Amino acid sequence: MNLEHVLVNRDADFVTITMNRPQRRNALSLAHLQELIGAFGAAGDSDASGIILAGAGPVFSAGHDFADVAAADQDGVTLILDTCRQLMELIESVPQPVVARVHGLATAAGCQLVATCDLAVAADTAGFAAPGGKGGWFCHTPMVAIARNIGRKRAAEMAYTGDTITAAQALDWGLVNRVVPAAELDDAVADLLGRATRGSRASKALGKRTLYQQLSLPEVDAYRLATKVMAESSQSAAAREGMAAFLGKRPPKWTD
Repeated sequence: MNLEHVLVNRDADFVTITMNRPQRRNALSLAHLQELIGAFGAAGDSDASGIILAGAGPVFSAGHDFADVAAADQDGVTLILDTCRQLMELIESVPQPVVARVHGLATAAGCQLVATCDLAVAADTAGFAAPGGKGGWFCHTPMVAIARNIGRKRAAEMAYTGDTITAAQALDWGLVNRVVPAAELDDAVADLLGRATRGSRASKALGKRTLYQQLSLPEVDAYRLATKVMAESSQSAAAREGMAAFLGKRPPKWTD
C-alpha cells in the first residue's frame, strides 16, 4: 500500500499500524481514516496473529481533524463520521486481537480508538479525554465506545466535564488493561499480545467475533448464542486437538 499518513510494520507474527501525522497530533482526517481502514483490512486478511495500533510523535491521537470538519457541510461531516465508524467496526471484526499502544494523550476519537481496540496498554504519562463536553461539539460518537468500557456514571463525568483522566484512572475505570513506565511500554505491549495470541488462531477469531456479538445481546439471548457457537466449535479440529493434548498431558500441535 502507498500510505501517506500511516506506517505498517510486520515483525514476526505481529503487525504494527502506526498513525503517522505527528505534526497534526495524529488527528483523524478523512484520508487518515481511509488509510487506517486499508491497513487494518490488509492486516486482518494476513496470517499475522496480532495487531498493534500506535501513534507517532508526542500524542497518540487528538481525534477528528477539525480542519476537515470545519470545512465540511453536514453531508461531509456525516461521511467523516461514517468512515470513522467503519474503522471502529473493522477493528472489532478483524480476526486478530488488537492492542492499542498508548504512549501519550488520546482525546475524542483518539480515545474512541483506545476504547475500541480489544486490549490497551498505556504509559504512565498517557492521558485520556472526551473534551467535547467543555466545548461546542459534544463527543457523541466517541462516547459510544468509551461508555461501553467504563460504565454510565464515569462516562457521564468524562463526557460532561471534558476533563483529562490519567493513565492510572483509565486503568481503574477499565479503559486500559495495563499501565507501565514509558520505557517499558513496548515490552508490556508485546507481552500482553503474546499471551493474547496463544492457541488456535481459528478458535481465537471465532471467540472474538462471538464475544462482541453476545455483548450486544440480553443475557438470555447471549447464552443462546454462546451455547450454539460453543457446541458447534467443539467439533472443530482445534477443539479436538486441544482436548486431546490436555487429556494426553502433552503440548498441543496447532495447524493454524
